[in-house]
Amino acid sequence: MAMKNDHYTYRVTWSEEDKEYVGLCAEFQSLSWLAQTPEAALKGIRNVVAEAVNDMKENGEPIPEPIASKNYSGKFMVRVPPEVHRSLALQAAESGVSINRLVSTRLSRW
Repeated sequence: MAMKNDHYTYRVTWSEEDKEYVGLCAEFQSLSWLAQTPEAALKGIRNVVAEAVNDMKENGEPIPEPIASKNYSGKFMVRVPPEVHRSLALQAAESGVSINRLVSTRLSRW
């Protein structure tokens, strides 16, 4: 049975290999559930996650925090090869913006 107030991140996709839908949970990457319909795959993975959380609680293990509940600073560092850094600096200068603004704009388009 699925948990109340379940804030985990789920996804259902088609598995060509299994010829079924597979339910996945971003916070529990080792878990999945196969089913004939997307709805059944979602229900199945939610139940599996609920069971895993209950087992973790019983064993005193730390339970993953839902991604949706986490606070993000908006900062992260990315290392790139020097030639990419140079190219980004040039593009940013030509556009009259900072490298940060250039990269942020490009990432937000994904």
